[in-house]
Amino acid sequence: MSAEATNPATAGLPAPPVPQALTASTAPAAPRRKARPRIDLRRLGRAALLGSATRDKLPDAIGHVVEAHRAHHPDADLEPLRRAYVLAESSHRGQTRKSGEPYITHPLAVTLILAELGAETTTLTASLLHDTVEDTDVTLEQVREQFGEEVRYLVDGVTKLEKVDYGAAAEPETFRKMLVATGNDVRVMSIKLADRLHNMRTLGVMRPEKQARIAKVTRDVLIPLAERLGVQALKTELEDLVFAVLHPEEYARTRELIAENAARPGDPLAVVAEEARGVLREADIPAEVLIRPRHFVSVHRVARKRGRLRGTDFGRLLVLVNEDADCYAVLGELHTCMTPVVSEFKDFIAVPKFNLYQSLHTAVARPDGQMVEVLIRTHQMHKVAEAGVVALGNPYAPAPESGASDAPAHDASPAEGERVDPTRPGWLSRLLEWQRAAPDPDTFWSTLREDLAQDREITVFRPDGGTLGLPEGATCVDAAYAQYGEDAHACIGARVNGRLATLSTVLRDGDTVQLLMGQDPASEPSREWLDHAHTPAARIAIQRWLATHPGGGDGTDDDAATEPDDRAAAPARTAAAARASSARTNSARAGETTAAAPAEAPRARRADVLADRPGAAVRLAKCCTPVPPDEITGFTVRGGAVTVHRVECAVVAHMKGLGRAETGVRWGDTAECRVTLVAESFGRPHLLADLTEAIALAGAEIVSATVEPPSQQRVRHTYTLELPDASRLPALMRAMRDVPGVYDVSRAQHQAPAP
Repeated sequence: MSAEATNPATAGLPAPPVPQALTASTAPAAPRRKARPRIDLRRLGRAALLGSATRDKLPDAIGHVVEAHRAHHPDADLEPLRRAYVLAESSHRGQTRKSGEPYITHPLAVTLILAELGAETTTLTASLLHDTVEDTDVTLEQVREQFGEEVRYLVDGVTKLEKVDYGAAAEPETFRKMLVATGNDVRVMSIKLADRLHNMRTLGVMRPEKQARIAKVTRDVLIPLAERLGVQALKTELEDLVFAVLHPEEYARTRELIAENAARPGDPLAVVAEEARGVLREADIPAEVLIRPRHFVSVHRVARKRGRLRGTDFGRLLVLVNEDADCYAVLGELHTCMTPVVSEFKDFIAVPKFNLYQSLHTAVARPDGQMVEVLIRTHQMHKVAEAGVVALGNPYAPAPESGASDAPAHDASPAEGERVDPTRPGWLSRLLEWQRAAPDPDTFWSTLREDLAQDREITVFRPDGGTLGLPEGATCVDAAYAQYGEDAHACIGARVNGRLATLSTVLRDGDTVQLLMGQDPASEPSREWLDHAHTPAARIAIQRWLATHPGGGDGTDDDAATEPDDRAAAPARTAAAARASSARTNSARAGETTAAAPAEAPRARRADVLADRPGAAVRLAKCCTPVPPDEITGFTVRGGAVTVHRVECAVVAHMKGLGRAETGVRWGDTAECRVTLVAESFGRPHLLADLTEAIALAGAEIVSATVEPPSQQRVRHTYTLELPDASRLPALMRAMRDVPGVYDVSRAQHQAPAP
């Protein structure tokens, strides 16, 4: 049903005009079959009224449906289709559409759309019956008795969708319920999309204002849903039909461009296609190379992007192979024998799109400068690319070896072995999760509309090799909630491509994101996160937490300034450390720089250093605070004293640059030392208390400490510490790094003075 026909003979030809400037785009068939001509619905209506419907004989009116269905499911049981048609025809008899056609032509056309996409028998049965409960005397109980619970469930779901007035002000709650039903069985939405496609094809009989209203709803709600369910064939044709209604002048210009290109002698796409066939034949790779014309909206987008269109802009090459490995073999041959446009390469096989789409995208350049886009996929990938969830069959059929009951999974509880829906794309699963968490229908509706407006998605990688699909413009906040759900409240930061990043960092396609999670149960999201959250999952989770924690989310805690008694009395913590913790906690949250004065004068402990100048006073430089077993060097300063630096200290290079001679120094036997450490962390309640406790438990004493004003949720702490044994320094630094929220601890390193 795609507007992108795969028959090279019809490449570039515009679709025929219909009333009110609507265009019924040509329906795509599977690559190996000829495209079927559009069915004459008036003739089909007469067949429905006059054709035989005797028991056990298939009515002539469903012959097209049966033919399309058998092409995908040659062993399908057709008896349910026969009985469903007989019931639908008898129930709708006497009813007509606004065009004057018998009403039965509508469910027949909808069912044919789904049959050509490869829908299984249960879906087609429900499609034939989808209007009977709403428009006739048939009841859901009758449907259940004659066709089973599964068909009843689908018909009931579609009936509920029919009652949704998408443009009504009171729509949010109704639409939420609709999506809940859809999520329980994606086939409900498949039938609804096919129903809307047929209605759009026949929209010309309605008043222009009603055409515009229906087209806008189709554009804003149903086309994005079709995209997310992967039903590309329906999505592209709906786009063209909406384009014709809402933008008739631009549609007419695009139509002229396509017609002019079709009339030109010679097709550059055909030349490249034949060249590609030759390359693949020589490489002994079985493949079909097809010319895939762009549909109207696609041509319009390319024209706006590139300006003047050239022959290769009106279509792409589609290469179909049998195995996944063949896709990469084709890619290698084309890139070897043709000139590849490297910037156009994308691998959606290794990293499928959120809507199940898989394909390799590349482009090759012609000698005249024209660029030809190439899609490479297997036949199965192509089927899924066109039909999405429709192509994957019945999501609730029990596995043959499982011995499960025939009851549909939506009636079973998880304890009874409910299967996970294999056809539910990740987006729909996320949708179901956050609609349950939405505090009210209006929030759900607004976030849904925002999500549907995001028509581009990026893929980011986790350190474990997993992936996250996010909308373009998503931040680390969105990644956190996509990966951890509400547990992301405890997120304290992220590393993007190995470098520390704030949670507000906007992610790009292909980034690697490591989310840093705190262990403190008191961790909470910040109100500021709402400014950086773009996905419904993130926004709703944060809003829900804020709604249940009035006054929270500002990054402060009135009780955090005074630590619990058990913390203050922790063994080995000095009184000075406890007082410094309380004072620094308050000042850090206030954004002030603080120096914590020790409770008593610092003792002049330092490691013993021997210098090559006997009798000279030796001082450890405060800029780098060397400790054993650091490699050290010395410089004689004014007054004859020797100042000792770590050899990597920036001051050493500066002194050498001034021509100052070094003085030999070495460590003596005394292991006591003083060291300055810099801890970098994310701000959170109780962080300073936890850090000072870790320092005390490691056997160090705090001489002084400073906390710089927080910047972008980061806090920098500088501690001067006394250690009884320099060998304890590595363990001390590890203990500080293990404090939740601390992402780095390093030795102080002052910048060299300006020359």
